[in-house]
Amino acid sequence: MIIELAPDIKKIVRELVPKLPFGAYVKVNQIVCMRSFKATSRARARIWSFPRIWQMALKLPPYYVIEVLSHHFDHLGEDDKKRVIIHELMHIPKNFSGALVPHRGLHKRINRGTVEALFRLYKENI
Repeated sequence: MIIELAPDIKKIVRELVPKLPFGAYVKVNQIVCMRSFKATSRARARIWSFPRIWQMALKLPPYYVIEVLSHHFDHLGEDDKKRVIIHELMHIPKNFSGALVPHRGLHKRINRGTVEALFRLYKENI
C-alpha cells in the first residue's frame, strides 16, 4: 500500500466544517488527510483515531486522520466526495478527544440518511 498526504481532501474538510455543526468542536488543524493506493479495504474512506494513551505518551493533543482510498474515492463526483467526508467527520465526538463515534449509538446514528441531511444543510449554507 502506498500512502501520501492529500491536500485536496484537507481543502474539502476546511470547506465543510465551518458550514456544518462540526464547526463548534472540530479542530481542522488537528485533522490530517491522507490518500492510499492499492489498499485492500472496500471502504471509500476511513477515519483513524489517536487514543488517549498515545496522546499522553507522546505529549500531543488529539488528532484524527481521514484516509481516502484512491481506487474507491477518486472517481466520485464532487458532491459524493463531500458526502463521504461528512460521513467520516461524523465519527468525531463532540469532545474532540481522539476517540471515535460508532455508526450506532444512544443518540446518534451515522448512516445514509443522517449524512444526506448534513449534506443538504451544507448546500443551504454555501
